[in-house]
Amino acid sequence: MSLQVQPRLITLEGGEGAGKSTVLAALREALAATGAEVLCTREPGGTPLAEQIRGLLLDTHHEPATPEAELLLVFAGRAQHVSETVLPALRRGAWVVSDRFTDASYAYQGEGRGLDPEFIAELERRVVGIEPALTLLLDVPVAIGLQRARGRGAADRIEAEREDFFERVRAGYRARAQSQPQRFHVIDASQPADVVAAEAVARVRRLLEAGA
Repeated sequence: MSLQVQPRLITLEGGEGAGKSTVLAALREALAATGAEVLCTREPGGTPLAEQIRGLLLDTHHEPATPEAELLLVFAGRAQHVSETVLPALRRGAWVVSDRFTDASYAYQGEGRGLDPEFIAELERRVVGIEPALTLLLDVPVAIGLQRARGRGAADRIEAEREDFFERVRAGYRARAQSQPQRFHVIDASQPADVVAAEAVARVRRLLEAGA
């Protein structure tokens, strides 16, 4: 069973502190200017149930999930997100921009936690079934990203991980981008936020022009 590419699904990926929120806002504005409906969402999350799962994953006040439990919780939230939020929006012709999607599982649970990528791929095929037309990878050195992320306040369970974990995550993202250059566009997110956002908007405009 192959994944169905969704022409109006755009995903943002990257490690902690990559600046996805700023880019998300810029893409929302650019896509809305075309007159289309734009839905911005996130993972883990995107529905009430999936947001509760997000809380379980990130809360530091209960026992840490095993890597396998973490992966399955992420995919439980993703199954709900795709079924209840993403697919209905795409079917009515909206653009969907998601702050993280399945690539995050390959980077965080695959490379970061050391889980088998074939297991993740099987879950992707059976639980998700779709992939974006464009993935913007906001790539930033780990030290810079963590400084930004930890400057926002108390770290959640993922943000509190060691630097070597995030180095593996970054390597995982970069490897996926290299293996799928037709879908990924890598942006140097160590640049000023407005420069990063402008490059992201320019890439999305090229996607719009290609589909015109």
